[in-house]
This record gives sequence, structure tokens and C-alpha cells, in this order.
Amino acid sequence: MHQRLPASLEATAIMRRVQSDGGFATLLKKGDADRGALLLVIRSRDRHMACLERVLSLDGNYQWRSAGPVDSVADRELGEFLEKRTRFDDDLWIIELDVAQPERFIAETTSVG
Repeated sequence: MHQRLPASLEATAIMRRVQSDGGFATLLKKGDADRGALLLVIRSRDRHMACLERVLSLDGNYQWRSAGPVDSVADRELGEFLEKRTRFDDDLWIIELDVAQPERFIAETTSVG
């Protein structure tokens, strides 16, 4: 089992990674600094592409998986999903990322887990 980074450190690293690649990163909700869950809202040119969340796998390692509304969902539906997740988990971090190549970003993120 790998030791988990504090949520605040991982959130900052993700945001800087996207910004260094020319994208935009916005912190929508700040969760618990140490143990908060992470939820990424992936956009491209202001169009919703996917949501990814960090989860603990059966082998004890963390990985990213798809969660919530899929490609091109209405902002209202995405907002309802995020509101529900926030009500369920007060420690949740929600980070919105606007990236030029969302498919590549999602593939790279989910493969490094």
C-alpha cells in the first residue's frame, strides 16, 4: 500500500500541472487539508467533458475513476451533481480544470493512479 499525500498538496500539484500546460484551474470547494477526497471537473473550452474522483482500490492504492455526469451535460445537471456530493462529503475538494486536450489529460491521469 502506498502512503497518500495530503489532499491539499495533491490538489495544489494538480492545479499547477494544468496551469503549467497552459490550462486553467479553479478551486470550487476546499475540503479537509489532510484527508479530503478529490473530485476533478474536466472542461475544455467551457464545455463539460468528465468528472474524475480519486478512490482507494482493492489493492490499497489510490486511482482515478470516472464519476458523475458525462460529456456535454447541461450546467444545471452538473451543478446538481456537485451540490449532492458536497452535501454528502463536507471534506470534499472540487477542482475545475479547463484543458486543451481533455482526452489526453484524462488518460494520463487515470493511468498514473
